[in-house]
Amino acid sequence: MADLTDHRKTQWLFSGLCMRCFFGLALGFLLSAQAAAQSLSPASPAALEMGRLIYTEGMISPGVALTGTRFGNSTTSGAEAACINCHRRSGMGQVEGNAQIPPINGTYLFAEQNEKRIATMDPHVSKQFNQAHAPYTDTTLSAAIRGGMNNRGQVMSLAMPRYNLDDSQVKAVTAYLKQISAQWSPGVTSNTIRFATVITPDVEPERRKVFMQMMQTIFRQKNGSTKISKFNQTRHHMISAAELILGTERNWGLDVWELTGPSETWAAQLEEKYKAQPVFALVSGLGTSTWKPVHDFCDHNGVPCWFPSIESPEKNRSFYSLYFSGGVKLEADVLAQHLRRAETLPKRVVQVYRDGFVTDAAVKGLGQALAGSPIQLEARILDAGLPPEEALRKAIAGIGPADVAVFWLRQDDIVALEKLKPVPGKAYFSSVLGKSEQMPLPAAWRVNSSLIYLHELPEKRVRNIEYFDIWLSINKIALVDQTMQTEVFFAMNFLTDTLAEMLDNMYRDYLVERAENMLSIREGIKTEQEARDRVMLGRPEDIMMKHGHPNVDESMRISPVTGHDSLVKSSGTTLYPRLSLGSDQRFASKGGYIVRFAGSGGVQIVAQSDFIVP
Repeated sequence: MADLTDHRKTQWLFSGLCMRCFFGLALGFLLSAQAAAQSLSPASPAALEMGRLIYTEGMISPGVALTGTRFGNSTTSGAEAACINCHRRSGMGQVEGNAQIPPINGTYLFAEQNEKRIATMDPHVSKQFNQAHAPYTDTTLSAAIRGGMNNRGQVMSLAMPRYNLDDSQVKAVTAYLKQISAQWSPGVTSNTIRFATVITPDVEPERRKVFMQMMQTIFRQKNGSTKISKFNQTRHHMISAAELILGTERNWGLDVWELTGPSETWAAQLEEKYKAQPVFALVSGLGTSTWKPVHDFCDHNGVPCWFPSIESPEKNRSFYSLYFSGGVKLEADVLAQHLRRAETLPKRVVQVYRDGFVTDAAVKGLGQALAGSPIQLEARILDAGLPPEEALRKAIAGIGPADVAVFWLRQDDIVALEKLKPVPGKAYFSSVLGKSEQMPLPAAWRVNSSLIYLHELPEKRVRNIEYFDIWLSINKIALVDQTMQTEVFFAMNFLTDTLAEMLDNMYRDYLVERAENMLSIREGIKTEQEARDRVMLGRPEDIMMKHGHPNVDESMRISPVTGHDSLVKSSGTTLYPRLSLGSDQRFASKGGYIVRFAGSGGVQIVAQSDFIVP
């Protein structure tokens, strides 16, 4: 690695893709672009709808449940019996423990041998692929569905139900299987994947500028190192052997969808932009108010929304939207559980906030989380007609030693606390709104104040984001908003890894399913990989000096916030602790801490609670 150019090191640091060792892998065929477009007889809308009901809902028709038997004599019915539970929405299957549940969409069941596609089935073992088999026919598929016998005459897993379906119902399921994941999703061609990122009009100019700088750098580096034809022999990052052999890499295209005007108009703007240029997914994204129009757009159009940087994600369930955490709503839930666990419950909780979509959501969330408790809740909104200092003075009047004050405030209002006497009781502040350690909370207020803290504790976090810090330095990008910038870096890095594992199966539903399967496993692998890379490349300060940053000394190992050595063993690759997703889970980090200020000047962060998962 010592002779790598700076540009190549930059690519390596971003992609972090390690060549998987597929020793002994024999691939007897190559992917055929869109082999899915087989000449299949079209089914009637009624048959497809029956097939959809059976596959996704476990219903023959409204009010009539699908039934079957598994494990010999165990009856299953309704939603429990639906095919989607195991084979997933995309039909691409999954791995459950030691059981490999193979793809069952038409491109895998019915394709001729030389038209087969390949799916990486087990994220633990990258060389484990779906098994090739002769094409199914309608007759052999019927035997599999009803009798549990595959087209090689072998008895299938007893975990798979033997369904009670008549001929017309089997034909309906077959028709449905032939059309799910039959073609690449919109925004995908043989050599390009089109993405968009959304920026809402409330974003501050400085944050927007650095966000765009990061996105443009990431896309430029990705495309600068992607080999998609024999004419481009340049490669600056390592890829998996499967990608290399199968030639499934693609260039990335990025559209920036900047919304304007009131949020009521955003839905129409999004639809117009999508109509003009369909995209495979919305990646990252930036907003400081409501995200609901974007969330609803993705749900309506079946477009993945890939880990945007926002403060208040929608809790309404959507298959397509993936978030880092619940934002201020999660903070409200964490605080509520912390207060409920206290030896002595506070008699009154006073919430102080400035009117706005995000703060309104936080206040409402805490009220809901404490519903049914004996705690009296009071919400005090800042008077918009007064200067911040006077509005805060009015809002905190009468808060006593026995009360708990909860401040849902942004930095502009927190600064205004400087000239006010701290409340006599316990005070809690939102880290999401106040920007964690960058919160300008006056020293006098820090004595009795705590933060609701969704990030990893500083001594671990410093090491977790070391690669991010190096990448920023190499690319000469300023650190303006650590949370947002680390989120962008991780979201795009994780997207790179996920798309690599998808090979040529460019289906939106499958992208979301792969994210569910890969996240926690990927975090473990990535952490170990980065540990090995550090040994190979040297200390962070050595790496940075190699990239033209000579003014580095030992003090760079010490966090300016915590005073901890940055060589503490890393536990992840982001600001967040314990990232994971499961089937139908949409928030990767599911809890947080209550922390207090400590040390000289109250600049260090110390945990007051264990990690709280509401």
